[in-house]
Amino acid sequence: MADFTILVIDDEASIQKLLRAALERDGFQVTSAMDATSGLLAFERERPDLVLLDVMLPDLSGREVCQRIRASSPVPIIMLSALDDEVDKVVGLELGADDYITKPFGLRELRSRIRAVLRRTGRSGDDTPLDRGQRIERAGVTLDSERHTVTVNGELVEVTYVEFELLRNMMATPGRVYSRSQLLESVWGSSEYREPRTIDVHIRHLREKIEADPAEPLLIQTVRGVGYRFTEGG
Repeated sequence: MADFTILVIDDEASIQKLLRAALERDGFQVTSAMDATSGLLAFERERPDLVLLDVMLPDLSGREVCQRIRASSPVPIIMLSALDDEVDKVVGLELGADDYITKPFGLRELRSRIRAVLRRTGRSGDDTPLDRGQRIERAGVTLDSERHTVTVNGELVEVTYVEFELLRNMMATPGRVYSRSQLLESVWGSSEYREPRTIDVHIRHLREKIEADPAEPLLIQTVRGVGYRFTEGG
């Protein structure tokens, strides 16, 4: 995993020290930044494979950093925060974060979330990578796993890592109803530690990107009391 780089943006020296030691022990390369400005510069310079981003930074908020990174890259972003508030979590997800961990957190939990990203990007040597030749076309939506792109009626749309994985799984089995827990497992390999309702935020973002009318979705439909399914638009 030596070619897998994680950027840690956090102003707490103790957190930086803990994460660097743990991640390097797991074989990752680690780049650190103590504030938003240096973090954004490090992101442009290093182009990491994953970002661990603190919400509370001394110069800019982590939410603004997340928004700036997301404007140019679908790189997975896991936000770190001492604020255990549902609204705070949803705001982070609304800005494009892929996951959210509340401090203090256990290293086991952190490893679980990071390794789930590795499984889905095919970088973990002991896990099965994505089928890189997989291409799915349904109802004007084309998902290309090799290029990691999504087009709608020929137009390229920018999606995050989580959005891509949710769409890939639902499009592969149209008509199947997925519960929130099943969708969490399809992306991260486990629903442990994760709030099922965060799926709703990612689904809303997906609808805004692929539906002709997100308020009246035809492709990603809600099955009340159960979850979601992808249909052919009817």
